[in-house]
Amino acid sequence: MKTDIPQPDRCIACTTCTVVCPVAQATPNFLGPRMTGPAYERFRMVGLGEDDSLHYCSNCKNCDISCPCDVPVSSFIMRARAEVSRERSPRLRDWLLAHNELLSRWLRFIPAGLKNFGMRLAPARFVLDRLGISRQAPLPDFAPHTFRKALARYVQPKGLPRKVAFFPGCFVDIYAPQSGLDMVAVLNMAGYEVISPEEFICCGLPLVANGFWEDARKNATVNMAALKRYKDQGLPVITGCPSCALMFKQDYQEYFSDLLPQSLSPALADACEFLLEAIQRGELVLPDKNRPQSIVYHAPCHLRVQGIGLPGLDLLREIPGLSADNADAGCCGISGSYGFKNDKYAIAMQVGDRLFASIKNSAAPVSASECGTCRVQMRHGGGKPALHPISVLRQYLD
Repeated sequence: MKTDIPQPDRCIACTTCTVVCPVAQATPNFLGPRMTGPAYERFRMVGLGEDDSLHYCSNCKNCDISCPCDVPVSSFIMRARAEVSRERSPRLRDWLLAHNELLSRWLRFIPAGLKNFGMRLAPARFVLDRLGISRQAPLPDFAPHTFRKALARYVQPKGLPRKVAFFPGCFVDIYAPQSGLDMVAVLNMAGYEVISPEEFICCGLPLVANGFWEDARKNATVNMAALKRYKDQGLPVITGCPSCALMFKQDYQEYFSDLLPQSLSPALADACEFLLEAIQRGELVLPDKNRPQSIVYHAPCHLRVQGIGLPGLDLLREIPGLSADNADAGCCGISGSYGFKNDKYAIAMQVGDRLFASIKNSAAPVSASECGTCRVQMRHGGGKPALHPISVLRQYLD
């Protein structure tokens, strides 16, 4: 397994990562990122056994954010999880949660309403619970059509002067195509025709998090080839999903650096940051409408670790009349597929407790976040609608 992850001795054992780790604070079953990552890596290097707490890491990457020595702690853990999965096949539960794009293709001939109705039935939830997917977990509904099918039917204005390629990610494509169409509409208003190439597939983060390293590598190979093709054409390639952006920008380099084409940056542009720049360039003009509104915003962990600020919050604050408050309440707990697992559901809810309280106590009727699964968890624990910041912007512009 070729990676560019540095040796564990860069870790100075300061325990900062353990102090900020939301999972370590929620359960004693996780020894913390320092022990499970760099410390245990020293034992792995001499062939000693693995600790069971490895699988309690949610891959939220708060350890990476906090490390004063810039050690990619989470990468040690994900790599170790992959090695364990090679020796002991992951559970069927983990395969199902990691391969949602493939499952969606298999189930595409079943109407979305029927799939969603069936998934809500008690017998189905009982079976899923026995497989390891919590019957309490807020499983997202399948959309009637994928984003790409919806985009093919969507009529974009003719003669737009610029073009952009959009990487939707699994969540938008399968569960939330409307948020993708909202991005298309706003980009159209800024003068951009939007294409969403079929060549792009799942970024691979759910595969890595659940131990399917080789499957993630295959996806990275396909995505890097597609990314090179569109960047060579001079097209900006953007995404509205922080986890997808992080996988391209950071994880591909740490996990699969040998796949990266020469002189090509694997980074995708953040859609909110892209639109902020479009506003600054005068490509997107926000009319001065008198629509007083308030909203509470949650910054996803996978956005914060990228070190680009909070473009989603900044974009919301560009909207005249909108008061956007930063919840600043840490991790929501869901961490992709982590909070759906029956042995992790209670941990995820405890991790997200501060955020849920912030949403409930806010006078704002709506919450917002860039991450699709964060929004699922925010609705579940916070009890208020949750939208992508660009969906909020689109509502204002309509």
